Amino acid sequence: MFEGRRRRTAREKADALVAGDLMTAPAVTTHERASLAATARLMDREAVKRVPVLDDLGRLSGIVTRGDLLRVHLRTDAEIREEVVHEVLRRVLSVRDGLVTVQVRGGEVTMDGRLDRRSAVELAGRLAGQVAGVVAVHNAIGYDLDDTTLMELDPVHATPVA
Repeated sequence: MFEGRRRRTAREKADALVAGDLMTAPAVTTHERASLAATARLMDREAVKRVPVLDDLGRLSGIVTRGDLLRVHLRTDAEIREEVVHEVLRRVLSVRDGLVTVQVRGGEVTMDGRLDRRSAVELAGRLAGQVAGVVAVHNAIGYDLDDTTLMELDPVHATPVA
């Protein structure tokens, strides 16, 4: 009775005998200088698995596939570990060597060790999760002081701030 545009198009193409009846028209294309993010969004929006790439004169210069886009973002476990250790732990959180161990398998980061504050442990987990290629973070880092709980102040003994 009511069928969606994609289903209707697929049904119509099922009886195709020549390429012109089967092709997507107008062609979904991108330009050589288009960013990967823009190309990925275009492919998602238009529900296509590959996009012809055109040069400045509108000539075909290549094809970008979903696999091509995915390979750009795939990183080895060693690369992920390197970024978590050097960027997250050392540069951002100033964690000394030996306090936290980092293991990465299949994009899953496992951190273990001990830091002084709970807030640093939680931040390490959140930042590690934002590293490109990370699938999951298992944060087993312990802490000495829970600095995340707010101290309740007794209004009678509170010192006013001028």
